[in-house]
Amino acid sequence: MATWTAFASQQPGLAAAIRALMQQYGPGLGYLATVRSDGGPRVHPVSPVITSEGLFCFIVDSPKRRDLDLDGRYALHSFPPEDSDDEAYLAGYAHPVTDIARIHRLAGDLRAEPHVDWRLYEFTVDVAMLARHGRGGATPLAANANARPAVQVWRDHAPSVEIVIGPAA
Repeated sequence: MATWTAFASQQPGLAAAIRALMQQYGPGLGYLATVRSDGGPRVHPVSPVITSEGLFCFIVDSPKRRDLDLDGRYALHSFPPEDSDDEAYLAGYAHPVTDIARIHRLAGDLRAEPHVDWRLYEFTVDVAMLARHGRGGATPLAANANARPAVQVWRDHAPSVEIVIGPAA
């Protein structure tokens, strides 16, 4: 399990591209998948926060918070851009932040509402993926149906980033 900071120091270009997609609309926006108590998936929109300290999310009292407290596994997917089908994906574990000074610093820096019942989680990164679909997009009805996305995948403890599928057309 790598922290966001460790991942970003190993793969600065990939991390910057993922961050850009997660923050393309200003604040972070993504879809968070968690594991329900019965083992099934649950998906929620969230506002992930990426700082020099790591990847975080303020999560209010909700089913997603209960999911993370029971089973910290998560997957986070970017919102789709308006002009392409490019996508970013992260997966790993969410851990509640317990350091009060860190919580107050991040809450203050990010203007988290102090009177809301939220908990701060730090997300580690086991897998990071970036897919660039090019102008044709990802749909099968695109102008060039044979176009392949450029996909980069990073795995913690893997030797390097691998290109899974050829360049976008």
